[in-house]
Amino acid sequence: MHRFMFRIPLLVAAVALGLAACVPATESPAATQVPTQAPKDAPTATEISQMVIGSFEVSDGRSLHVMCQGEGSPTVIFEAGDDAGKEQWSTVQSGISTLTRTCAYDRGGIGQSDLVSGCRQLPDLVNDLARLLESAQVPGPYVLVSTSGGGYIAAGFAATHRDEIAGMVLIDTMRAFLSAPSGVPVDVVEGTACNNPNNRERRDYLQVEADAWNNRAEIGDIPVTIITVKYGVDAEPEELINVESQQGWLILSPRATQVVVETGHNVVREDPALVIEEITKVVEAARSNP
Repeated sequence: MHRFMFRIPLLVAAVALGLAACVPATESPAATQVPTQAPKDAPTATEISQMVIGSFEVSDGRSLHVMCQGEGSPTVIFEAGDDAGKEQWSTVQSGISTLTRTCAYDRGGIGQSDLVSGCRQLPDLVNDLARLLESAQVPGPYVLVSTSGGGYIAAGFAATHRDEIAGMVLIDTMRAFLSAPSGVPVDVVEGTACNNPNNRERRDYLQVEADAWNNRAEIGDIPVTIITVKYGVDAEPEELINVESQQGWLILSPRATQVVVETGHNVVREDPALVIEEITKVVEAARSNP
């Protein structure tokens, strides 16, 4: 199974059997409004009073939907995987919001956020997040927590906002295709193109990955954890070297470490307790070295 079949539901028609086990349920578009009832995992009365749930303008009249809860610093910002939204983080956010302030959001075209158009590159995605944090008055410094393709956006944001970043957790964000777009299977090129009608984010996936990977550099002397999946012997060649190739992210900080797991690609769903534990370590390390 090709790596993009794990990460991009745009290829559902071709790889539905393989994707079903790895991709979170798609959110239905809905009116952006503050709900009047508590979420499924009912928080405490104190947590409810600290919640911010709503849509905030980012540019050109577009708004993104965000949910923040908990209190404390640093603020944990969750960046979902490809074609996924804030619901992907519901269990993990619930656990971390008892420790500090947390925010999860829907990128453009996802969930309760407005639709997007054009061909969106890494700066577009990074700028959306920056404007959302400003518009929603989300205080820094930030610990960026991302999974899969969301890791490229987190890396891009960190590179342009170094002074605001207190720590990072990247969860199985694979090495970009080094030969993109040439040398990439035709079905992947077509399925991930920004003009593919199934590409709700209108993201130029291959270019975004390449830009984030090729421009990765040290963010600062901050705690960084790279959670990497070790795939079995029947995996694709790129997956077989996943542990080694993801060590390329260690350049983000002299304090970066790698944690190897043997779950499937969707670590957030398959082992949320481990994800909560690793985020907690980074938050506590950031607090001890502000």
